[in-house]
Amino acid sequence: MNYKLTAFLLAYLLCTPIIAQEKQLPSKPAIQHGITYKHVNNITQYWLSEKLDGIRGYWNGKHLVTRQGNIIHSPQWFTLHWPKNTMDGELWIARDQFQATLSCIRKVTIDEHCWQQVRFMIFDLPQHAGTFTERVRAMKNIIANTKSMSLAMIPQFKLESMQQVEELLNKVIANKGEGLMLHYENARYKVGRSANIMKLKKHQDAEATVIAHISGKGKYQNMLGAVKVKTAEGIIFKIGSGFSDNERANPPAIGTIITYKYNGKTKAGIPRFARFFRIRESKS
Repeated sequence: MNYKLTAFLLAYLLCTPIIAQEKQLPSKPAIQHGITYKHVNNITQYWLSEKLDGIRGYWNGKHLVTRQGNIIHSPQWFTLHWPKNTMDGELWIARDQFQATLSCIRKVTIDEHCWQQVRFMIFDLPQHAGTFTERVRAMKNIIANTKSMSLAMIPQFKLESMQQVEELLNKVIANKGEGLMLHYENARYKVGRSANIMKLKKHQDAEATVIAHISGKGKYQNMLGAVKVKTAEGIIFKIGSGFSDNERANPPAIGTIITYKYNGKTKAGIPRFARFFRIRESKS
């Protein structure tokens, strides 16, 4: 008998189930996405909540994953006692703490200290068949019956007029919040982009000088992909969105001052979600 071959086969058979189990990773979650705010006929038909500046997470009843399906490495105690319900939410520390949240979540080696500051703020139940109003009640019930300091719900509320919405938006922005979310009360959870959810934010604008062109890829091959710009404060970053096809074919010349829109800044002072708006001053 070939004892070496027998030992090898035995080891292989014993390890195979473990290997197969390790390969059964969570799949990419089927989630809902909102659109930018356009118009509302009757604001009383919408639930409002603050748009948290965090990292989107998805609890599939067993694993906490990103919207791409990658496992989020959290401490074991973080998800202890969580229900089997599928929950959509935001991993969040506090307003103006996006970078701190991102740094904590991205660590493969778990940092227990930073995770003590994080909360999973749920805003929807993907597999619940009811309307959003019914899902709000279900979320409140889940939180009330779950003994976990790391699980919470983003407050959902209603307002009577767009003037109240505008006043609240200004208050949120003034306190370094990101904006508001509007959920249509009778909407079912719909995978993909949905007009039943709208993001209401206030953009800011500023100027910067174009210092380089970056070539495009894919459908923008042989065209402009992005511009590298420099602000008056010396901050250098890239802007790759907001350009029309004509502007990509005929990009702002090096030295041109452009106006861009953005939504807040990172701790390093780099504008977030910067997009081209118009040419402020040409090189000539």
